[in-house]
Amino acid sequence: MVRVIIQRKALYEGDKMTLLAEYYLPGLHVEEYSISVPLHWQGLQPGSDIGQTSTISLFCRVLCAPEHIHDDLPLLVYFQGGPGGAGPRPLNRQSEPWIDEALKYFRVVLPDQRGTGRSTLIDAASFASIGNPNQQAAYLRQFLADSIVADFEHMRLRLFGGRKWVSLGQSYGGFLTLAYLSAYPEGLTACFTTGGIPHVPASPREVYEHTFPRMKAKTQEFYGRYPQDMERVSVIADRLSKADVFLPAGDPLTVERFQSLGSGFGMKPSFEQLHWLLDSAFTAGDGSIPRTGQVELSQPFLAGVEAATASNPLYWPLQEFIYADGECGPIDWAAQQVRDQLPEFATAARPLLFTGEAIFPWMFKQEQALLPFKEAVNILMREGSWPNIYNRERLACNEVPLQAAVYYDDMYVDSHLQLDTLSRVGHSHAWVTNEFEHDGIHAGNVFAHLLDLARERGDLADLY
Repeated sequence: MVRVIIQRKALYEGDKMTLLAEYYLPGLHVEEYSISVPLHWQGLQPGSDIGQTSTISLFCRVLCAPEHIHDDLPLLVYFQGGPGGAGPRPLNRQSEPWIDEALKYFRVVLPDQRGTGRSTLIDAASFASIGNPNQQAAYLRQFLADSIVADFEHMRLRLFGGRKWVSLGQSYGGFLTLAYLSAYPEGLTACFTTGGIPHVPASPREVYEHTFPRMKAKTQEFYGRYPQDMERVSVIADRLSKADVFLPAGDPLTVERFQSLGSGFGMKPSFEQLHWLLDSAFTAGDGSIPRTGQVELSQPFLAGVEAATASNPLYWPLQEFIYADGECGPIDWAAQQVRDQLPEFATAARPLLFTGEAIFPWMFKQEQALLPFKEAVNILMREGSWPNIYNRERLACNEVPLQAAVYYDDMYVDSHLQLDTLSRVGHSHAWVTNEFEHDGIHAGNVFAHLLDLARERGDLADLY
């Protein structure tokens, strides 16, 4: 018997798609596919013959429960958070609660967004080889939401025979969801988002004006939980201010980079992870705070800081440009602008405040992995004209059911801004909860609850 997912044929002659592998993980049947997509979508439509245009590879995995291999199940496509994040690599069926739930009803498609994972990866070395900074900036522009959703729609039409699918977007995946609903709503049966509804109209400065106070509150909460760490942090910051501490790979460990350890504060168990990292900071005696002599920081601590502050290659270069939409004007380092108005976040302030998910110019001067992106990012920071990502009129008239999990205390995507947007998106519904942090989908029954809410309204009735 030939299974449903393999029997699909290309809709157009010359379609380049390949079944790369087929295998099992514990509790999972896996198929891997690759398809060619245009580097530049300008002037092209998803599903059309892309001809001789410059192409990149788009990779995806398709998961199915072994007991459903021969069943013609509806498709659910996962929009990964980020930006610049590859699709999940599950260890088994239970390693991601949402995957375990989804496989009861769906075949799950896990794409690697362009530039990530196995989809023509961008890293420091490949980016440095592209050309001059202007060419690099033009290339980087092709890895944002307008291109990503065009890739996904092309994949739906060419690899999956044009079958509509359900989408699930986590974090930045919610941004992609609204972009998809704006551009190709005909491809979607229903949408789910978790912690990821952008404010429309988009404004990075507005985002950071909301999130910097949350960064401060999270730092205060951390010190309240582990008061002994306040002094440890101050002693470490004082030591780093002398500017002669280096991480194992050679990057300087500055106070700014130390502060960026707060990037995970909107997820669990980040407080505990930082507490135990700080616990290993000092080499003298029993590891207590040194009271005399030069403060020496341990190699395990430095290695831990390096691991905790490293990121995938596209995450920071694209971070503020995910808010660029149409004629929005230059972004011009929005997070740094807001930070400059908040002296409590200064490197010399005590107690030291940690920063969250925010991009700063120093990153592209101090981190070797980001140095090749420096000039291109500076060029894009001055650019004020971008593709139109969100079609407000189309979103207002949206007919595709959208169920959003809005985390009330979300440190990264402000809940009030999410709800404001949803109030202007047709057929949308919000489940507001303070039970989970930004990563609730990975740790709880969030997706199962969203499915139940959608079923109760009949939003999934056409799937079965």
